[in-house]
Formats: sequence, structure tokens, C-alpha cells
Amino acid sequence: MNTADFNYTLPTELIAQRPLTQRDASRLMVLNRAEETITHQTFTDILDYFQPGDVLVANNSRVIPARIYGRKPTGGKVEILLLSELDNGHWQAMVGGKRLDEGSEIQLFDYDGNETELVATVTAVLDGPQRQLSFNQPLHDWLESIGHTPLPPYIHETLDDDERYQTVYSRPLGSAAAPTAGLHFSGDLLLALRDKGVIFETVTLHVGLDTFKPVEAERVEAHTIHSEWASLTAESAKRINEAKLAGGRLIAVGTTTMRTLETGALRSAGLSGSLQDISARDASGETSNFCPWKPVAAFTAPTDLFIYPGYKFRAVDALITNFHLPHSSLLMLVAAFANREFMLRAYETAVAEQYRFFSFGDAMLIL
Repeated sequence: MNTADFNYTLPTELIAQRPLTQRDASRLMVLNRAEETITHQTFTDILDYFQPGDVLVANNSRVIPARIYGRKPTGGKVEILLLSELDNGHWQAMVGGKRLDEGSEIQLFDYDGNETELVATVTAVLDGPQRQLSFNQPLHDWLESIGHTPLPPYIHETLDDDERYQTVYSRPLGSAAAPTAGLHFSGDLLLALRDKGVIFETVTLHVGLDTFKPVEAERVEAHTIHSEWASLTAESAKRINEAKLAGGRLIAVGTTTMRTLETGALRSAGLSGSLQDISARDASGETSNFCPWKPVAAFTAPTDLFIYPGYKFRAVDALITNFHLPHSSLLMLVAAFANREFMLRAYETAVAEQYRFFSFGDAMLIL
């Protein structure tokens, strides 16, 4: 399968640069896979597509205010983008600035540019601008007062309110980018879904910066997806399984939730490895007897599940997602769920109808 098969032409003016004033006021494109029909709605109309007993599952990871600023002893300014916390309490980060060798210290500023007591020390020089950093005080105690929310590279405007790049249900800090399908949900809309009898559950997947990277391999199968920490608790898995067995549909909010739930489904079936390995076992009939009373299994572990056309979905019945970048693994996941030709036709329609694209853009519901 060629990576070039997942391309489309997007006018740059359709890339949304800021969120709408009201979270749930975006447009909603509804794709019916069985009938291959496309319907245009507003996001609040999503209520009409839910039934009592359905389970809506969302990723509750919160974006780290990971962009921080400081100064070297020589006076030069330094920009730091935190990537991930390491087991030893140090952080891996992208650090802008010359001659930041091991042992270099960086005096950090607060959100308003004032000097703080917090100092970062380079403990290891990694590839390119990447460094391992330690801090003289617990960094988590400082992040809210010194950190700026990093926005995707295709967004060139600043936010008036950083909370607009967080979901209303975000809890544990850990993501470098927001699980953006969830940005459309307001508190009122979630309450309306609950009143209709929809069950709301959360999973956690901490989104990495690699989510914005295009697939560069010529063949899709040659691409290695980034690994991200994910968790599906035993309590949530139990409620999801009970709802599925009672006839409820499992509806994922975003590709990160989809990957987490499908990882749980593969674990329930005792499957691991590449899509090719799993598909071969499916074809042989080896996986036909997995526990039907346990659609998903709880887990807390990194997942590198790469979903592209040919993948057999085991848990998720419907997907809410945004419009994704060409050649991205996210677009490939959506193509696997909706059928590539149908999905590309939907994207062409979205361009023609002037939908807003990417993180702050409009939404798609795939049934």
C-alpha cells in the first residue's frame, strides 16, 4: 500500500487558526459507512445519533504547558520544549540555543517573563537540539506558572485562553498535543448526552509530538509508528464490556481513543505484533474464539498500534474525529475505518464545502 494513496489537496485558508467562540458550534460531517452517504450537520446535532445505552469514550489526557523560556549565564535567551519525563525524574526536551553542553545551566522565567528560582541543568546531550535536563526543584510544581501551551506547527496565531486547547474533561498532565476531537464537547453537551442515557467513560493516552509527523516511507507497511503511554482502567473496561454485551455501541472520541480501545481489544484476544501478523492469524481462524463477553481488556502500557486499511476493528462501532493532515497515520486510521475511497471523497467534499481543517477545525462522525 502506497503512502501516496493518502493524499488530498487542501487550500491553506481552510486550516483553522483559532477555535470558535463556542466549543460545540462547529460543523459536523456525518459519514454512513453502510450506505456511503455524507450528511452536513452542526456538532450539537450529534445528540440525534446516540441511543440510550451507547458508550462514549474520550481521551482525558491534558496538554503539558511544555514551552518554557529562560536565559543562559551569558545572557542569551533559551526556548525549551519539554518532550517527555524520564524514569529518573529528568526530562527529554528540545532546547534552542548554541553551546548548551552537559553541565550548562538555564535560569527559567515565569509566564510573564520574570526570573524565577527554578534552574534547568543539561545532564546529557542527545541528538540535534535534544537535551536531557534536570531541575533544582520539582518541575510539576512550576509548570502552571512558567509553561506556555505548545500549539501545532500549522497554527500561527496565539491563543487568548490556553484552556481552549484543552478538553473540558482533561485531567492527567502528559500530552504534547491535545486529543482534538474532544475539543468540540461542551459541558452542556456532555450533560445532554448523559440525560439521554449515554454512558461516558475516559481512557488516557498521552499524545506525543510525533502525531504531527507525516508518514515518510514510500510503503505504508514500512512505517514504524511512535509509541505512546496509554491506560484503560479495569473499572472502565468492565462498564464498556457490560454496555457492549447489552447491545450498546462503543463510540470513540478521536484517533487516540480509538487506538487505546483497539489495543484493549487486541489484548483481550491475546493478540500482539504488527498488523500483518495479526491479519495472518485472523485469516487462519486462530483468533475466531476470543472471549465475546470481554470485548476489551484493561491495561496500562505503551501502545504502538498502527491502524491502516486492512485492520480488523474489534471494539469500536463509531468514531468522532477531526480532519487530518495528508500522508498522516491519523488519516490512515480513518481510512481503515471508513474505507479509503469513501474517506477521500468525504475530504474532497469537505474542501468544496469550506469545512475548517485540523486541530481547531470541524468534526466528522463516522457511523
